[in-house]
Amino acid sequence: MSAVNRDSLYDAIIVGARPAGAATAMLLARAGLRVLAVDKARCGADTISTHALMRAGVLQLTRWGLLDRVIAASTPPVRQATFYVGSDRTTIPVKVANGVDALYAPRRTILDPIIADAAEGCGAELRFGVTVKALQRDSTGRVIGITGHDHLGRHVSARAPFTVGADGMSSRVAHWAGAPTDHRGIAASAIYYGYWPGIATEGYEWYFRSGAGAGAIPTNDDQTCVYVATARGWYEPDPARPPNTQFRQLLTATAPELAERLANTAPTGELRRFAGRPGHLRRAAGPGWALVGDAGYFKDPITPHGITDALRDAELLAQAIMDALSGSDRTAPLAGYQATRDRLSLPLFTATNAIASYTWDSTQINALLKQCSAAMAAEVAAILTGQADPQLASSSR
Repeated sequence: MSAVNRDSLYDAIIVGARPAGAATAMLLARAGLRVLAVDKARCGADTISTHALMRAGVLQLTRWGLLDRVIAASTPPVRQATFYVGSDRTTIPVKVANGVDALYAPRRTILDPIIADAAEGCGAELRFGVTVKALQRDSTGRVIGITGHDHLGRHVSARAPFTVGADGMSSRVAHWAGAPTDHRGIAASAIYYGYWPGIATEGYEWYFRSGAGAGAIPTNDDQTCVYVATARGWYEPDPARPPNTQFRQLLTATAPELAERLANTAPTGELRRFAGRPGHLRRAAGPGWALVGDAGYFKDPITPHGITDALRDAELLAQAIMDALSGSDRTAPLAGYQATRDRLSLPLFTATNAIASYTWDSTQINALLKQCSAAMAAEVAAILTGQADPQLASSSR
């Protein structure tokens, strides 16, 4: 891999090539734009994730022609979701509509390379092992590109009318661009999760009980991602209670039915921990820059919707950049991107923040789950009616 030279000019540069960044690159490249996407990690590296795709995410992958690749990787179909709230149980089958007859939860080692390969197949240039160190600006302060180095220490420099931060919840692009946080959550989940082989599940399983939550998400290689979550700060280092002990104690209290299925089995590998972080909705764009995925919008993972929203926002942003580059006004399309993103995001963001407080009772959590369902339905409707991407939506009808 050769270094990117200072004379390298693109229509858009994307920092981060996980689902949000790679999907944005793919959509822009499909439209004929010259796109560079860089990522400091290697392609397909694993990362913290609950994997679950909701209907809008599966719908997007279907419309982009990528779902078949997810299925071909032996990703199990999920045809129902079962909710356990206290002693009550409700099973909801996945409605067959708009080409979606099941949900899927692919491992990130599978999903991320599928989207990255699709982006390259459309003509986008993806460079892994590249660390961005700064944004380039012109004399007016507008962002015009990036500088950094590759994994061999060679200088990397490239310019474009738009630089996109898709570099996660601790986005350096957002920091360098000075993106303010317009909405900030106050609650956060501490989560332990791991993978168990051969665990039978009733599709997605979600548990809410006694100030805690848990879930079982079937994924690739006959593995099930099982997590347990409660208020941030509960998981403190305790030599007397190692992670596996803490995990099983809270899982037994929260989801005894699930804990019983795991009782005589061991996880594949070690348990993983997410210590918790309040959500944010940062300013989506400014002069020469934009944010997508967790860089712009992160919410607590207790309502596993992060990948789905990342794919949605990739559509919104790609269309806004195309509109900006094809017209005389480069500001209005990006303002429209933010307005639509916020309109679709805030209801779920607000409900998720309330769930992550773990202060609800059974009546309140049921009401919050209904709010989440309504927000997800509105998101699907926006995609189908063209409010997320008019060009793609019209071709899918």
